[in-house]
Amino acid sequence: MNIKLPEKLYYKISEIAEAFHVNASLLRFWEKEFDILQPKKNKKGNRFFTQEDVKHLKIIYHLVKERGYTLDGAKEVLANNAKLNEELEIIFRLEKIKAELLQLKSYFDEG
Repeated sequence: MNIKLPEKLYYKISEIAEAFHVNASLLRFWEKEFDILQPKKNKKGNRFFTQEDVKHLKIIYHLVKERGYTLDGAKEVLANNAKLNEELEIIFRLEKIKAELLQLKSYFDEG
């Protein structure tokens, strides 16, 4: 999962939904289900996600969409696994490196 977002303090829900290739309604649902996800809201109720929220969304997405956990299973993993953040951070870094290497390979294959 390679999420491409510009460096900003806050992201709109539409930007996050597009980056994760999911509907905004799924993000709102996950917000209700997972306590670690708490985007800021303005007076209108528009959600603004921070870098920390994006990090939490990556973890939730990885557990639910990539590993196939149920919501209850993902909640249990989040509650019981202290090293999960470190492990997933390593996975995300390796995926980013892999994407860059594949991009370099395709560049050299063309030339």
